[in-house]
Amino acid sequence: MFKASQKSHLYTELAELPLPTSASFDSSDVINVSFSRKIHDRDAKRTISKTFFVTPSQIVTSDFRQEASDVQASAVSPSGARKAILRQTTDEKPKRFVEIWAGDLLEVSKEVTSTHGAFCVEGELLHFDYRRGLGIGSDDYDLEALHSLSFSPSEDTLLYSAEANDSATNEAAGKDIDQYERFRYTPTLGEGFSGKKRPTLYVLRWPSSGSTRVAKESITLTPLTISSKQNTVLIAQAVLADQNRVFATGYEYMQSGRLLGIKGCYNRPAAVWELHLPGAATDETQELTVISRLSPENRSARSPHLSPDGLSLIWLSHPLGGAHSACTTLHRMDIRSGEQNTVVDTVMQPQESNGFPGLYEPNLPSKTFISLGKGTYIATSSYWRSRTTVLLISVDGGEVKDLTPLDSGMFSWTILSTDSKSRIVCARSSPAVPHEVLLGHIGDDLSVSWQVLFTPRLSPEIQKQLATLEASIIPVPDHSPAEVLLVRTKSSPASTPCICMPHGGPHATHVTAFSAASAAFALAGYNCSLVNYTGSLGFGEKYIKKLIGQCGTLDVQECISSVDHLIDQGISERGHGKQFVFGGSHGGFLSAHLIGQYPDTFTAACIRNPVISGGEISTTDIPDWYFFEFGLPYDSKTIMTPEIYSTLFAASPISHVDKVKAKVLLHLGLVDQRVAPTNAIGYYNALKGRGKAVEMLAFPKDSHPLDGVETSRICWESARDWFDLAKE
Repeated sequence: MFKASQKSHLYTELAELPLPTSASFDSSDVINVSFSRKIHDRDAKRTISKTFFVTPSQIVTSDFRQEASDVQASAVSPSGARKAILRQTTDEKPKRFVEIWAGDLLEVSKEVTSTHGAFCVEGELLHFDYRRGLGIGSDDYDLEALHSLSFSPSEDTLLYSAEANDSATNEAAGKDIDQYERFRYTPTLGEGFSGKKRPTLYVLRWPSSGSTRVAKESITLTPLTISSKQNTVLIAQAVLADQNRVFATGYEYMQSGRLLGIKGCYNRPAAVWELHLPGAATDETQELTVISRLSPENRSARSPHLSPDGLSLIWLSHPLGGAHSACTTLHRMDIRSGEQNTVVDTVMQPQESNGFPGLYEPNLPSKTFISLGKGTYIATSSYWRSRTTVLLISVDGGEVKDLTPLDSGMFSWTILSTDSKSRIVCARSSPAVPHEVLLGHIGDDLSVSWQVLFTPRLSPEIQKQLATLEASIIPVPDHSPAEVLLVRTKSSPASTPCICMPHGGPHATHVTAFSAASAAFALAGYNCSLVNYTGSLGFGEKYIKKLIGQCGTLDVQECISSVDHLIDQGISERGHGKQFVFGGSHGGFLSAHLIGQYPDTFTAACIRNPVISGGEISTTDIPDWYFFEFGLPYDSKTIMTPEIYSTLFAASPISHVDKVKAKVLLHLGLVDQRVAPTNAIGYYNALKGRGKAVEMLAFPKDSHPLDGVETSRICWESARDWFDLAKE
């Protein structure tokens, strides 16, 4: 029986290093940075923060402080004079409050516990989910898809999003509703959204003084509904342009009544809308007036942002349908004239081998604008081949400048915030360097000078071990632009076992960022080959489209070609105990394909929440994925037919199960809404029924990312133990 080895390792210490998640300029010389930190002894994640006092001559840093765990989200007003806080207490019966602070003065406090459910708040920015990496210990940041927290320019109105009360479970909400209406089926937003169904806008108004506490009776909170003509639209990501003018994203139900999952999927029926707030300051529900849909019907649009001068609205869009993530288009609208133009268009193929590959970003940062003498810009992060970088984009001309080009350090960069003027706060890391925080000063010539604000405090042993790591990017011959990010120790001989690690998605990317999982594997005696096959983001739209209809063939061929190339280069070897494979979601699909199609190559596999049978879609929140990715059409009338099932079965790993020789360890999240858990269970039963070596660990409270603190640790340790045993 497979049991824990209790071998020592560095994963836990590496995974507990702080991850910068957000930043804000609380004043011109005060920067607050929030971090997420795992605490394995408590099986918990904590938010901590540091404050940096920046002067021309020095940087003074506060100690880490633990933020109040009841703060769900916050936003600084346009002038910087006020701060809005959404707070939920940690009591057995939580209470919710909206607060407005003017410096040290609590100007407004409104309890909203009975008014609505949980706040729709931002998730964390830095993570390694099935879009960006290994998926061990990821933190979801697609909750940005529902998040709204916006001051009016006059700073006496706040717009935010929260889940409306469910009449089926909330006595107060259901008492005056028809009994059938209480139980009418409403689809959820799917994986990663904890059962959310009704993200709703609320507007808080108060008479602003800035010097005294506002009386409770002077505060109004108005729930907002969409016009009955648009009741198939869920409004989120709202921004206030003035006291009444709102721009927002609207997610649409399909004609079939289905609400497709939006986590990691940017091809959904969604649009940017202009809306009008009702003028009445009341606690009664009011209706938003729909002014116009700003984005076209054939685009999936999101992330509207208003420039600080109020003259430009920008947003992102993808093609509707097809690949779930692709090259992003950046749009602009002149607020005064309504005239629209494309700022950054889709890039089919870079003009040069390492040229600009297009924009790849799910949502713009909450503070994205930069104002320089030469005009208005946005700063955002994006994939550029096998790394993330920070781009400066001219809103007027569309010129794109890479602010953090590839250097010998192989850093990947992520923007955390701007001051809306000339400064940006970014996080960076590399496979051997944990996350740091830097402040960038952008000159009128668009050059950047950097100051390091934060580097993590490492134990002497961790410093020593990380210094032994190296990373390199290796192209896969005859399969351009496919490439491998290789992480290993500097003294690693060819006899070192190699783990092939295809990412999920399939439209995702392994990047040169720090990963506790891959660093710990390398320090445990394995080379990590992180494969970016055709279809990965950051290489051009042409290659994303190329994979459509070839899942299970082209991506599998490129993964095995990467294995063969590393062997040919003398980096790894063939034979028992030399080659392993590790992947989740679509990476699990590829891992299962590899051990089925190339049974003599791999000694063992660790497969996490995998797609095993493409026809098994009954509980997934993204049924369209199983059609589009395999080159099949999908719309509201599509159902699974015997012919379609036969096509998907032939393209799936289950069709190769009889040939599997590798020892297989499965990791399963029992509340996964993205890939039906029956995929892994069926594969386990099929392998066990054929007398194969197979084990499965099932995590009752985990979903698709398998990102609980204890779960992440057990997943890493069990994979290491499984591979170690298989080598014997």
